[in-house]
Amino acid sequence: MHNPANHTTQPALAAVRLPVIFIGHGSPMNALEQNRFTDSWRELGAATPAPRAVLAISAHWLTEGTAVTAMAAPRTIHDFGGFPQALFDVRYPAPGDPALAAHIQSVLAPWPVTLDQRWGLDHGVWSVLKHVYPDAGIPVLQLSIDADQPPAHHYALGERLAILREQGVLIVGTGNVVHNLRTMRFDGSGAQPWAQRFNDQVRHAIERRDFAAVVDYRQWGADADLSVPSDEHFLPLLYVLGATRSDDALTLHSDEIVGSSISMLTVVAGA
Repeated sequence: MHNPANHTTQPALAAVRLPVIFIGHGSPMNALEQNRFTDSWRELGAATPAPRAVLAISAHWLTEGTAVTAMAAPRTIHDFGGFPQALFDVRYPAPGDPALAAHIQSVLAPWPVTLDQRWGLDHGVWSVLKHVYPDAGIPVLQLSIDADQPPAHHYALGERLAILREQGVLIVGTGNVVHNLRTMRFDGSGAQPWAQRFNDQVRHAIERRDFAAVVDYRQWGADADLSVPSDEHFLPLLYVLGATRSDDALTLHSDEIVGSSISMLTVVAGA
């Protein structure tokens, strides 16, 4: 099949390799709040060399197949309900980059990638980037998560995307290592024991660079089943680990469980 992306000019290598970041995004209300998490996101933005663009993988764009946003002006998507009107009023008017979208399509070939003109930026992206890059001046693209593929597939796509880090693209995954809304509590009782155990197992595996163990997270049995009842919030982490180079320094931030069963763990590789 003819693929016009194969004729795009490959971006030149940047002077520095950008980091790759997984951010535990938590509640959409973080977009409006200033707290210890949003402060850390602002610090990440200030500490990271300015990218030419951001490629985001969010828990909130699940598709059949893989797609990348390819419009010049992605819309702000309010993909939630039951929150104050002020949250629905938020706009994050970052530009897109159609040429970069076509390049990403070629980077992931032969895996087929659709150049999407309908999605935009969902709250898993803009609620975080509103603090990382508050002026919304840097182009932002989203890569969707193919819901039909196993964890190893998402890790492998992350490996392919790693070259973008040398081309001025900041790869950001947003989700939560532990994400079980049905068991949330705000009674001050702290983390659910199974949530803490699973979060610790994932953190320790990352610290010892045993990324294969994280890909095979279901090995942790009932703790994994409760912590990851559906995998969309966990999978963005696998893209980030896949894009991590062997010589990248690893730092972990915001290692805290809120509401008893939402992990805010943030992982930075290569900072």
